[in-house]
Amino acid sequence: MADAGPRPDRITVHGLTGHGFHGVYPAEREHGQTFRVDATLELDTAPAAATDDLARTVNYAALAQALHAVLVGEPVDLLETLAQRLADRCLADPLVDAVEITVHKPDADLGVPADDVTVAIRRTRR
Repeated sequence: MADAGPRPDRITVHGLTGHGFHGVYPAEREHGQTFRVDATLELDTAPAAATDDLARTVNYAALAQALHAVLVGEPVDLLETLAQRLADRCLADPLVDAVEITVHKPDADLGVPADDVTVAIRRTRR
């Protein structure tokens, strides 16, 4: 098997939490519920490491604020749509080559006991 090369550098924000009104059921839109997001960005962090310059990497505090605004912002029916909007926000940063987004809906009403429902997507710039 051929070597796939080195793994890309990653910056991850885990467990970003917000109260949103996403879902297809009227009660979800009326009352809302807690959603969590994990975002893993792939980018080259070597320029930032070499210069100790925040401008040469992703400011994860600013990223968290932007993702939170999407999470608690305009409601959508599907977690897939929410995940795509979050991925698009990450890829708006020209330093980000790829992103993996996992949206958690821990209070989803499935009619049976469950800890969580997630939708995970990976998107690349190319």
